[in-house]
Amino acid sequence: IFNLSFMCITKVMHFSALFSESIVATIPEIFLGCSLSLLLLYCVVYSTAVNFGKPVIVQASGWISILILLITMLFVLNDPVGPQSLFYNTLIQDYVTCIVKVFILIASICCIVISFDYIREERINAFEYFSLMLLSILGMLLLVSSHNLISMYLAIELQSLCLYVLAAFKKRSAFSTEAGLKYFILGALSSGLLLFGSSLIYGFTGTTSFEEISKICTGLYSTGDVHYSGLLIGLTFVASGLLFKMAAVPFHMWSPDVYEGSPTPISAFFAIVPKVGLLALFLRIFMFTFYDIIGFWQYIILICSFGSMIVGAFGALQQRKVKRLLAYSSIGHVGYMLIGIGAGTAEGIQGLLVYIFLYMVMSTCIWTSVLSLSYQNKTGRAKYLTDLTLLSKTNPVLAITIALTMFSMAGVPPLAGFFSKLYVFFAGVEASLYLIVVVGVLTSCIGAYYYIRVIKIMFFEKVNTWILYKGIDREKATILGITFLIIVLFFVYPTPILTVTKNMALTLCQ
Repeated sequence: IFNLSFMCITKVMHFSALFSESIVATIPEIFLGCSLSLLLLYCVVYSTAVNFGKPVIVQASGWISILILLITMLFVLNDPVGPQSLFYNTLIQDYVTCIVKVFILIASICCIVISFDYIREERINAFEYFSLMLLSILGMLLLVSSHNLISMYLAIELQSLCLYVLAAFKKRSAFSTEAGLKYFILGALSSGLLLFGSSLIYGFTGTTSFEEISKICTGLYSTGDVHYSGLLIGLTFVASGLLFKMAAVPFHMWSPDVYEGSPTPISAFFAIVPKVGLLALFLRIFMFTFYDIIGFWQYIILICSFGSMIVGAFGALQQRKVKRLLAYSSIGHVGYMLIGIGAGTAEGIQGLLVYIFLYMVMSTCIWTSVLSLSYQNKTGRAKYLTDLTLLSKTNPVLAITIALTMFSMAGVPPLAGFFSKLYVFFAGVEASLYLIVVVGVLTSCIGAYYYIRVIKIMFFEKVNTWILYKGIDREKATILGITFLIIVLFFVYPTPILTVTKNMALTLCQ
Protein backbone atom coordinates (compact mmCIF):
# COMPACT_ATOMS: atom_id res chain seq x y z
CA ILE A 1 0.00 0.00 0.00
CA PHE A 2 2.86 2.37 0.84
CA ASN A 3 4.55 1.70 -2.49
CA LEU A 4 1.28 2.20 -4.37
CA SER A 5 0.65 5.48 -2.56
CA PHE A 6 4.16 6.65 -3.29
CA MET A 7 3.76 5.82 -6.98
CA CYS A 8 0.47 7.71 -7.16
CA ILE A 9 1.97 10.78 -5.50
CA THR A 10 4.94 10.62 -7.88
CA LYS A 11 2.67 10.43 -10.90
CA VAL A 12 0.62 13.40 -9.67
CA MET A 13 3.75 15.46 -9.06
CA HIS A 14 5.08 14.55 -12.51
CA PHE A 15 1.76 15.53 -14.10
CA SER A 16 1.70 18.81 -12.16
CA ALA A 17 5.23 19.66 -13.27
CA LEU A 18 4.45 18.79 -16.89
CA PHE A 19 1.24 20.84 -17.08
CA SER A 20 1.92 23.46 -14.42
CA GLU A 21 0.97 26.47 -16.58
CA SER A 22 -2.07 24.67 -18.00
CA ILE A 23 -3.32 23.86 -14.51
CA VAL A 24 -2.88 27.49 -13.42
CA ALA A 25 -4.76 28.69 -16.52
CA THR A 26 -7.68 26.36 -15.81
CA ILE A 27 -8.04 27.41 -12.16
CA PRO A 28 -11.55 28.88 -12.81
CA GLU A 29 -12.83 25.55 -14.13
CA ILE A 30 -11.02 23.58 -11.41
CA PHE A 31 -12.42 25.86 -8.71
CA LEU A 32 -15.94 25.63 -10.14
CA GLY A 33 -15.77 21.82 -10.30
CA CYS A 34 -14.39 21.45 -6.76
CA SER A 35 -16.86 23.97 -5.34
CA LEU A 36 -19.70 22.16 -7.09
CA SER A 37 -18.65 18.88 -5.47
CA LEU A 38 -18.47 20.51 -2.02
CA LEU A 39 -21.85 22.18 -2.55
CA LEU A 40 -23.39 18.86 -3.50
CA LEU A 41 -21.87 17.22 -0.42
CA TYR A 42 -23.14 20.05 1.81
CA CYS A 43 -26.67 19.77 0.41
CA VAL A 44 -26.81 15.99 0.69
CA VAL A 45 -25.62 16.00 4.31
CA TYR A 46 -27.76 18.84 5.65
CA SER A 47 -30.96 18.09 3.73
CA THR A 48 -31.05 14.61 5.27
CA ALA A 49 -29.77 15.54 8.75
CA VAL A 50 -32.22 14.52 11.47
CA ASN A 51 -30.36 16.61 14.08
CA PHE A 52 -31.11 19.78 12.10
CA GLY A 53 -34.68 18.80 11.34
CA LYS A 54 -34.02 18.03 7.65
CA PRO A 55 -33.94 21.70 6.61
CA VAL A 56 -34.93 23.05 3.20
CA ILE A 57 -31.68 24.43 1.81
CA VAL A 58 -32.61 25.18 -1.80
CA GLN A 59 -32.47 28.95 -1.25
CA ALA A 60 -29.15 28.67 0.60
CA SER A 61 -27.62 26.54 -2.16
CA GLY A 62 -28.73 29.17 -4.69
CA TRP A 63 -26.90 31.98 -2.90
CA ILE A 64 -23.84 29.76 -2.47
CA SER A 65 -23.97 29.07 -6.22
CA ILE A 66 -23.96 32.80 -6.92
CA LEU A 67 -20.94 33.23 -4.64
CA ILE A 68 -19.15 30.39 -6.45
CA LEU A 69 -19.82 32.01 -9.84
CA LEU A 70 -18.61 35.41 -8.63
CA ILE A 71 -15.34 33.93 -7.36
CA THR A 72 -14.98 32.01 -10.64
CA MET A 73 -15.39 35.28 -12.51
CA LEU A 74 -12.61 36.86 -10.45
CA PHE A 75 -10.33 33.95 -11.36
CA VAL A 76 -11.20 34.40 -15.04
CA LEU A 77 -10.47 38.13 -14.98
CA ASN A 78 -7.18 37.67 -13.10
CA ASP A 79 -5.54 35.11 -15.34
CA PRO A 80 -1.78 35.07 -14.48
CA VAL A 81 -0.68 32.97 -17.45
CA GLY A 82 -1.89 34.86 -20.52
CA PRO A 83 -2.82 33.60 -24.00
CA GLN A 84 -1.57 30.09 -24.73
CA SER A 85 -2.58 26.55 -25.66
CA LEU A 86 -3.32 24.21 -22.76
CA PHE A 87 -2.84 20.46 -22.33
CA TYR A 88 -1.25 19.93 -25.75
CA ASN A 89 -3.78 21.98 -27.75
CA THR A 90 -6.78 20.42 -26.03
CA LEU A 91 -7.90 23.79 -24.64
CA ILE A 92 -6.96 27.37 -25.41
CA GLN A 93 -6.80 30.52 -23.30
CA ASP A 94 -6.92 33.96 -24.94
CA TYR A 95 -8.75 37.28 -24.83
CA VAL A 96 -11.85 35.88 -26.55
CA THR A 97 -12.32 32.99 -24.10
CA CYS A 98 -11.86 35.35 -21.13
CA ILE A 99 -14.55 37.82 -22.22
CA VAL A 100 -17.02 35.13 -23.34
CA LYS A 101 -16.63 33.32 -20.00
CA VAL A 102 -17.40 36.57 -18.19
CA PHE A 103 -20.55 36.97 -20.32
CA ILE A 104 -21.62 33.41 -19.50
CA LEU A 105 -21.02 33.83 -15.78
CA ILE A 106 -22.89 37.15 -15.60
CA ALA A 107 -25.86 35.71 -17.51
CA SER A 108 -25.86 32.61 -15.30
CA ILE A 109 -25.90 34.70 -12.12
CA CYS A 110 -28.88 36.64 -13.48
CA CYS A 111 -30.73 33.39 -14.28
CA ILE A 112 -30.15 32.09 -10.75
CA VAL A 113 -31.22 35.36 -9.13
CA ILE A 114 -34.52 35.56 -11.03
CA SER A 115 -35.39 31.94 -10.19
CA PHE A 116 -35.59 32.34 -6.38
CA ASP A 117 -39.18 33.58 -6.29
CA TYR A 118 -40.30 30.87 -8.73
CA ILE A 119 -38.73 28.13 -6.61
CA ARG A 120 -40.36 29.50 -3.48
CA GLU A 121 -43.84 29.74 -5.03
CA GLU A 122 -43.67 26.39 -6.82
CA ARG A 123 -42.30 24.80 -3.61
CA ILE A 124 -39.42 23.10 -5.39
CA ASN A 125 -37.49 21.34 -2.64
CA ALA A 126 -34.67 19.86 -4.68
CA PHE A 127 -31.16 21.21 -4.16
CA GLU A 128 -30.04 19.44 -7.36
CA TYR A 129 -31.56 22.34 -9.30
CA PHE A 130 -28.61 24.68 -8.75
CA SER A 131 -26.04 21.88 -8.81
CA LEU A 132 -27.18 20.92 -12.31
CA MET A 133 -27.03 24.56 -13.40
CA LEU A 134 -23.46 24.87 -12.11
CA LEU A 135 -22.47 21.64 -13.85
CA SER A 136 -23.90 22.87 -17.16
CA ILE A 137 -22.06 26.20 -16.69
CA LEU A 138 -18.83 24.25 -16.16
CA GLY A 139 -19.49 22.51 -19.47
CA MET A 140 -20.02 25.88 -21.17
CA LEU A 141 -16.75 27.28 -19.82
CA LEU A 142 -14.90 24.23 -21.11
CA LEU A 143 -16.75 24.52 -24.42
CA VAL A 144 -15.57 28.10 -24.90
CA SER A 145 -11.96 27.02 -24.28
CA SER A 146 -12.18 23.93 -26.51
CA HIS A 147 -9.43 23.69 -29.13
CA ASN A 148 -9.90 20.06 -30.02
CA LEU A 149 -12.75 17.99 -31.44
CA ILE A 150 -12.67 15.61 -28.47
CA SER A 151 -12.78 18.33 -25.81
CA MET A 152 -15.49 20.10 -27.81
CA TYR A 153 -17.71 17.03 -27.88
CA LEU A 154 -17.18 16.19 -24.21
CA ALA A 155 -17.94 19.78 -23.16
CA ILE A 156 -21.12 19.86 -25.24
CA GLU A 157 -22.29 16.58 -23.73
CA LEU A 158 -21.52 17.75 -20.20
CA GLN A 159 -23.62 20.83 -20.82
CA SER A 160 -26.43 19.04 -22.66
CA LEU A 161 -26.95 16.19 -20.18
CA CYS A 162 -27.59 18.70 -17.41
CA LEU A 163 -29.99 20.68 -19.59
CA TYR A 164 -31.99 17.53 -20.41
CA VAL A 165 -32.59 16.94 -16.70
CA LEU A 166 -33.40 20.60 -16.01
CA ALA A 167 -35.99 20.66 -18.80
CA ALA A 168 -37.87 17.81 -17.08
CA PHE A 169 -37.23 19.05 -13.55
CA LYS A 170 -40.93 19.37 -12.61
CA LYS A 171 -41.52 15.64 -12.35
CA ARG A 172 -45.24 16.01 -11.57
CA SER A 173 -45.87 18.08 -14.70
CA ALA A 174 -46.64 16.18 -17.89
CA PHE A 175 -45.56 19.20 -19.97
CA SER A 176 -42.17 19.35 -18.28
CA THR A 177 -41.61 15.61 -18.70
CA GLU A 178 -42.59 15.83 -22.36
CA ALA A 179 -40.20 18.75 -22.89
CA GLY A 180 -37.33 16.84 -21.29
CA LEU A 181 -37.98 13.71 -23.37
CA LYS A 182 -38.22 15.68 -26.64
CA TYR A 183 -35.06 17.57 -25.85
CA PHE A 184 -33.23 14.38 -24.86
CA ILE A 185 -34.22 12.34 -27.93
CA LEU A 186 -33.54 15.08 -30.46
CA GLY A 187 -30.42 16.16 -28.56
CA ALA A 188 -29.08 12.61 -28.74
CA LEU A 189 -29.63 12.70 -32.50
CA SER A 190 -27.71 15.96 -32.83
CA SER A 191 -24.90 14.59 -30.65
CA GLY A 192 -24.70 11.61 -32.98
CA LEU A 193 -24.39 13.92 -35.98
CA LEU A 194 -21.72 15.92 -34.22
CA LEU A 195 -19.73 12.84 -33.24
CA PHE A 196 -20.01 11.29 -36.69
CA GLY A 197 -18.85 14.51 -38.33
CA SER A 198 -15.91 14.76 -35.93
CA SER A 199 -14.91 11.16 -36.72
CA LEU A 200 -14.98 11.92 -40.45
CA ILE A 201 -12.83 15.01 -40.00
CA TYR A 202 -10.37 12.99 -37.92
CA GLY A 203 -10.38 10.19 -40.48
CA PHE A 204 -9.52 12.47 -43.39
CA THR A 205 -7.07 14.75 -41.56
CA GLY A 206 -5.47 12.42 -39.01
CA THR A 207 -5.81 14.93 -36.16
CA THR A 208 -8.45 16.38 -33.83
CA SER A 209 -6.65 19.63 -33.03
CA PHE A 210 -8.25 22.78 -34.42
CA GLU A 211 -4.85 24.30 -35.12
CA GLU A 212 -3.56 21.28 -37.05
CA ILE A 213 -6.80 20.97 -39.01
CA SER A 214 -6.49 24.66 -39.93
CA LYS A 215 -3.03 24.04 -41.36
CA ILE A 216 -4.25 21.04 -43.35
CA CYS A 217 -7.17 23.02 -44.79
CA THR A 218 -4.84 25.70 -46.18
CA GLY A 219 -5.05 25.61 -49.97
CA LEU A 220 -7.55 22.73 -50.08
CA TYR A 221 -10.43 24.73 -51.56
CA SER A 222 -9.05 24.53 -55.10
CA THR A 223 -8.59 20.74 -54.99
CA GLY A 224 -11.20 18.07 -55.55
CA ASP A 225 -9.64 14.92 -54.13
CA VAL A 226 -11.43 12.43 -51.92
CA HIS A 227 -9.83 13.81 -48.75
CA TYR A 228 -11.30 17.22 -49.41
CA SER A 229 -14.76 15.80 -50.18
CA GLY A 230 -14.75 13.69 -47.00
CA LEU A 231 -13.70 16.73 -44.98
CA LEU A 232 -16.65 18.72 -46.35
CA ILE A 233 -19.07 15.93 -45.42
CA GLY A 234 -17.66 15.82 -41.90
CA LEU A 235 -17.90 19.61 -41.59
CA THR A 236 -21.53 19.46 -42.72
CA PHE A 237 -22.40 16.99 -39.95
CA VAL A 238 -20.54 19.06 -37.34
CA ALA A 239 -22.32 22.22 -38.44
CA SER A 240 -25.69 20.41 -38.31
CA GLY A 241 -25.06 19.23 -34.74
CA LEU A 242 -24.07 22.71 -33.57
CA LEU A 243 -26.94 24.43 -35.38
CA PHE A 244 -29.35 22.08 -33.61
CA LYS A 245 -28.02 23.18 -30.24
CA MET A 246 -28.62 26.79 -31.28
CA ALA A 247 -32.17 26.05 -32.54
CA ALA A 248 -31.43 27.33 -36.03
CA VAL A 249 -33.67 26.34 -38.95
CA PRO A 250 -34.11 23.54 -40.04
CA PHE A 251 -33.07 22.16 -36.62
CA HIS A 252 -35.46 24.33 -34.61
CA MET A 253 -38.42 21.99 -34.13
CA TRP A 254 -37.62 21.24 -30.47
CA SER A 255 -37.29 24.82 -29.32
CA PRO A 256 -40.95 26.01 -28.92
CA ASP A 257 -42.08 22.80 -27.19
CA VAL A 258 -39.11 22.71 -24.81
CA TYR A 259 -39.43 26.40 -23.97
CA GLU A 260 -43.12 25.98 -23.23
CA GLY A 261 -42.86 22.78 -21.17
CA SER A 262 -39.76 23.56 -19.13
CA PRO A 263 -39.93 25.53 -15.86
CA THR A 264 -39.87 29.21 -16.75
CA PRO A 265 -36.44 29.96 -15.16
CA ILE A 266 -34.98 27.03 -17.11
CA SER A 267 -36.55 28.36 -20.32
CA ALA A 268 -34.84 31.68 -19.57
CA PHE A 269 -31.57 29.82 -19.00
CA PHE A 270 -31.98 28.02 -22.36
CA ALA A 271 -32.68 31.28 -24.16
CA ILE A 272 -29.78 33.27 -22.70
CA VAL A 273 -26.73 31.30 -21.63
CA PRO A 274 -26.00 28.30 -23.93
CA LYS A 275 -26.20 30.39 -27.12
CA VAL A 276 -23.29 32.56 -25.95
CA GLY A 277 -20.92 29.61 -25.61
CA LEU A 278 -22.11 27.92 -28.81
CA LEU A 279 -21.69 31.06 -30.90
CA ALA A 280 -18.18 31.54 -29.49
CA LEU A 281 -17.41 27.94 -30.52
CA PHE A 282 -18.89 28.66 -33.95
CA LEU A 283 -16.47 31.55 -34.38
CA ARG A 284 -13.55 29.39 -33.28
CA ILE A 285 -14.40 26.60 -35.72
CA PHE A 286 -15.46 28.51 -38.82
CA MET A 287 -13.40 31.70 -38.55
CA PHE A 288 -10.20 29.93 -37.51
CA THR A 289 -10.15 26.19 -38.19
CA PHE A 290 -12.09 26.03 -41.47
CA TYR A 291 -11.69 29.59 -42.68
CA ASP A 292 -9.83 28.51 -45.82
CA ILE A 293 -12.87 26.61 -47.06
CA ILE A 294 -15.28 29.48 -46.47
CA GLY A 295 -16.56 29.04 -49.99
CA PHE A 296 -18.30 25.86 -48.83
CA TRP A 297 -19.56 26.48 -45.28
CA GLN A 298 -20.66 30.05 -45.98
CA TYR A 299 -23.63 28.74 -47.99
CA ILE A 300 -24.70 26.46 -45.13
CA ILE A 301 -24.62 29.33 -42.63
CA LEU A 302 -26.48 31.73 -44.93
CA ILE A 303 -29.20 29.20 -45.79
CA CYS A 304 -29.78 28.53 -42.08
CA SER A 305 -29.75 32.27 -41.42
CA PHE A 306 -32.32 32.86 -44.15
CA GLY A 307 -34.57 30.08 -42.86
CA SER A 308 -34.27 31.15 -39.23
CA MET A 309 -35.27 34.72 -39.98
CA ILE A 310 -38.27 33.58 -42.04
CA VAL A 311 -39.50 30.98 -39.53
CA GLY A 312 -38.86 33.30 -36.57
CA ALA A 313 -40.88 36.10 -38.17
CA PHE A 314 -43.85 34.16 -39.55
CA GLY A 315 -43.96 31.42 -36.91
CA ALA A 316 -44.46 33.92 -34.10
CA LEU A 317 -47.45 35.55 -35.80
CA GLN A 318 -49.78 32.67 -34.86
CA GLN A 319 -48.61 32.24 -31.27
CA ARG A 320 -50.91 32.93 -28.35
CA LYS A 321 -48.62 31.84 -25.51
CA VAL A 322 -45.86 34.03 -24.15
CA LYS A 323 -43.12 31.41 -23.96
CA ARG A 324 -43.75 30.05 -27.46
CA LEU A 325 -43.69 33.61 -28.81
CA LEU A 326 -40.30 34.17 -27.19
CA ALA A 327 -39.09 30.83 -28.55
CA TYR A 328 -39.81 31.86 -32.14
CA SER A 329 -38.33 35.26 -31.42
CA SER A 330 -35.16 33.49 -30.29
CA ILE A 331 -35.07 31.52 -33.55
CA GLY A 332 -35.29 34.76 -35.51
CA HIS A 333 -32.48 36.36 -33.53
CA VAL A 334 -30.26 33.33 -34.20
CA GLY A 335 -30.81 34.00 -37.91
CA TYR A 336 -29.57 37.58 -37.53
CA MET A 337 -26.52 36.38 -35.57
CA LEU A 338 -25.60 33.90 -38.29
CA ILE A 339 -25.28 36.79 -40.76
CA GLY A 340 -22.21 37.92 -38.80
CA ILE A 341 -20.61 34.47 -39.15
CA GLY A 342 -21.64 34.15 -42.81
CA ALA A 343 -20.00 37.47 -43.65
CA GLY A 344 -16.61 35.92 -42.85
CA THR A 345 -14.96 39.24 -41.98
CA ALA A 346 -13.64 40.97 -38.86
CA GLU A 347 -16.57 43.39 -39.06
CA GLY A 348 -18.96 40.44 -39.12
CA ILE A 349 -17.33 38.97 -36.02
CA GLN A 350 -17.57 42.29 -34.19
CA GLY A 351 -21.21 42.71 -35.23
CA LEU A 352 -22.00 39.20 -34.00
CA LEU A 353 -20.29 39.80 -30.65
CA VAL A 354 -22.16 43.08 -30.13
CA TYR A 355 -25.38 41.28 -31.02
CA ILE A 356 -24.64 38.48 -28.53
CA PHE A 357 -24.09 40.94 -25.68
CA LEU A 358 -27.18 43.02 -26.40
CA TYR A 359 -29.33 39.96 -27.05
CA MET A 360 -28.22 38.59 -23.69
CA VAL A 361 -29.29 41.84 -22.02
CA MET A 362 -32.64 42.03 -23.82
CA SER A 363 -33.45 38.36 -23.18
CA THR A 364 -32.61 38.73 -19.49
CA CYS A 365 -34.92 41.72 -19.23
CA ILE A 366 -37.88 40.14 -21.03
CA TRP A 367 -37.63 36.77 -19.25
CA THR A 368 -37.34 38.52 -15.89
CA SER A 369 -40.50 40.43 -16.77
CA VAL A 370 -42.29 37.18 -17.62
CA LEU A 371 -41.23 35.67 -14.29
CA SER A 372 -42.54 38.78 -12.52
CA LEU A 373 -46.10 38.22 -13.77
CA SER A 374 -47.39 36.21 -10.81
CA TYR A 375 -51.14 36.35 -10.11
CA GLN A 376 -52.23 38.11 -6.94
CA ASN A 377 -55.58 36.43 -6.31
CA LYS A 378 -54.69 32.90 -7.43
CA THR A 379 -51.72 30.64 -8.00
CA GLY A 380 -49.81 30.59 -11.25
CA ARG A 381 -48.27 33.04 -13.69
CA ALA A 382 -49.19 34.72 -16.95
CA LYS A 383 -49.23 32.08 -19.67
CA TYR A 384 -51.14 33.62 -22.59
CA LEU A 385 -50.65 36.96 -24.25
CA THR A 386 -54.16 37.93 -23.21
CA ASP A 387 -53.05 37.68 -19.58
CA LEU A 388 -51.10 40.91 -20.17
CA THR A 389 -54.29 42.83 -20.88
CA LEU A 390 -54.16 46.39 -19.48
CA LEU A 391 -50.94 45.71 -17.59
CA SER A 392 -50.27 49.43 -18.02
CA LYS A 393 -53.11 50.13 -15.56
CA THR A 394 -52.15 47.60 -12.88
CA ASN A 395 -48.33 47.82 -13.14
CA PRO A 396 -47.32 50.73 -15.40
CA VAL A 397 -43.57 50.52 -14.67
CA LEU A 398 -43.39 46.87 -15.68
CA ALA A 399 -45.55 47.55 -18.75
CA ILE A 400 -43.22 50.34 -19.89
CA THR A 401 -40.22 48.08 -19.32
CA ILE A 402 -41.72 45.28 -21.41
CA ALA A 403 -42.81 47.73 -24.12
CA LEU A 404 -39.39 49.32 -24.56
CA THR A 405 -37.71 45.91 -24.47
CA MET A 406 -40.08 44.71 -27.20
CA PHE A 407 -39.30 47.82 -29.26
CA SER A 408 -35.59 47.08 -28.79
CA MET A 409 -35.98 43.46 -29.90
CA ALA A 410 -37.87 44.70 -32.95
CA GLY A 411 -34.94 47.01 -33.80
CA VAL A 412 -36.52 50.42 -33.17
CA PRO A 413 -33.96 53.26 -32.81
CA PRO A 414 -32.37 54.53 -30.62
CA LEU A 415 -32.70 51.44 -28.41
CA ALA A 416 -29.95 48.85 -28.08
CA GLY A 417 -31.58 46.25 -30.35
CA PHE A 418 -31.42 48.66 -33.29
CA PHE A 419 -27.63 48.94 -33.04
CA SER A 420 -27.16 45.18 -32.73
CA LYS A 421 -28.98 44.61 -36.03
CA LEU A 422 -27.32 47.65 -37.59
CA TYR A 423 -23.79 46.31 -37.03
CA VAL A 424 -24.70 42.87 -38.37
CA PHE A 425 -26.43 44.28 -41.46
CA PHE A 426 -23.50 46.62 -42.19
CA ALA A 427 -21.15 43.63 -42.01
CA GLY A 428 -23.39 41.77 -44.47
CA VAL A 429 -23.41 44.72 -46.88
CA GLU A 430 -19.60 44.99 -46.75
CA ALA A 431 -19.39 41.27 -47.56
CA SER A 432 -21.77 41.81 -50.55
CA LEU A 433 -24.51 39.69 -48.96
CA TYR A 434 -27.21 42.03 -50.21
CA LEU A 435 -30.00 39.46 -50.51
CA ILE A 436 -29.65 38.16 -46.95
CA VAL A 437 -29.52 41.73 -45.60
CA VAL A 438 -32.71 42.67 -47.48
CA VAL A 439 -34.41 39.56 -46.09
CA GLY A 440 -33.19 40.51 -42.62
CA VAL A 441 -34.65 44.00 -42.89
CA LEU A 442 -37.98 42.68 -44.19
CA THR A 443 -38.28 40.02 -41.48
CA SER A 444 -37.45 42.67 -38.88
CA CYS A 445 -40.44 44.66 -40.12
CA ILE A 446 -42.65 41.55 -39.99
CA GLY A 447 -41.33 40.68 -36.52
CA ALA A 448 -42.18 44.17 -35.33
CA TYR A 449 -45.86 43.27 -35.79
CA TYR A 450 -46.00 40.63 -33.07
CA TYR A 451 -43.87 42.72 -30.74
CA ILE A 452 -46.22 45.68 -31.21
CA ARG A 453 -49.20 43.34 -30.71
CA VAL A 454 -47.97 42.65 -27.19
CA ILE A 455 -47.72 46.38 -26.55
CA LYS A 456 -51.27 46.87 -27.89
CA ILE A 457 -52.57 44.22 -25.48
CA MET A 458 -50.84 45.87 -22.52
CA PHE A 459 -51.91 49.44 -23.26
CA PHE A 460 -54.99 49.55 -25.50
CA GLU A 461 -56.97 46.31 -25.09
CA LYS A 462 -60.48 46.63 -23.62
CA VAL A 463 -61.72 44.09 -21.07
CA ASN A 464 -64.40 43.92 -18.38
CA THR A 465 -62.15 42.52 -15.61
CA TRP A 466 -58.57 43.37 -14.80
CA ILE A 467 -55.87 40.87 -13.93
CA LEU A 468 -53.89 41.82 -10.83
CA TYR A 469 -50.29 40.72 -10.27
CA LYS A 470 -48.08 40.58 -7.20
CA GLY A 471 -45.35 43.10 -6.56
CA ILE A 472 -41.90 42.40 -7.95
CA ASP A 473 -39.32 41.19 -5.44
CA ARG A 474 -36.05 43.04 -4.91
CA GLU A 475 -33.86 40.57 -6.81
CA LYS A 476 -35.86 40.71 -10.03
CA ALA A 477 -36.37 44.47 -9.70
CA THR A 478 -32.59 44.93 -9.58
CA ILE A 479 -32.04 42.80 -12.69
CA LEU A 480 -34.84 44.63 -14.52
CA GLY A 481 -33.41 48.02 -13.61
CA ILE A 482 -29.87 47.23 -14.78
CA THR A 483 -30.90 45.60 -18.06
CA PHE A 484 -33.49 48.29 -18.81
CA LEU A 485 -30.89 51.04 -18.39
CA ILE A 486 -28.50 49.25 -20.76
CA ILE A 487 -31.24 48.86 -23.38
CA VAL A 488 -32.31 52.50 -23.22
CA LEU A 489 -28.93 54.19 -22.72
CA PHE A 490 -26.63 52.02 -24.84
CA PHE A 491 -26.57 54.61 -27.66
CA VAL A 492 -25.25 57.25 -25.25
CA TYR A 493 -21.94 55.51 -24.56
CA PRO A 494 -21.38 52.30 -26.61
CA THR A 495 -17.57 52.69 -26.63
CA PRO A 496 -16.67 50.04 -23.99
CA ILE A 497 -18.62 47.26 -25.74
CA LEU A 498 -17.37 48.28 -29.18
CA THR A 499 -13.76 48.35 -27.96
CA VAL A 500 -13.99 44.95 -26.30
CA THR A 501 -15.70 43.31 -29.29
CA LYS A 502 -13.21 44.84 -31.72
CA ASN A 503 -10.29 43.41 -29.74
CA MET A 504 -12.02 40.02 -29.68
CA ALA A 505 -12.54 40.12 -33.46
CA LEU A 506 -8.89 41.03 -34.07
CA THR A 507 -7.79 38.17 -31.79
CA LEU A 508 -9.80 35.65 -33.80
CA CYS A 509 -8.59 37.02 -37.14
CA GLN A 510 -4.88 36.80 -36.27
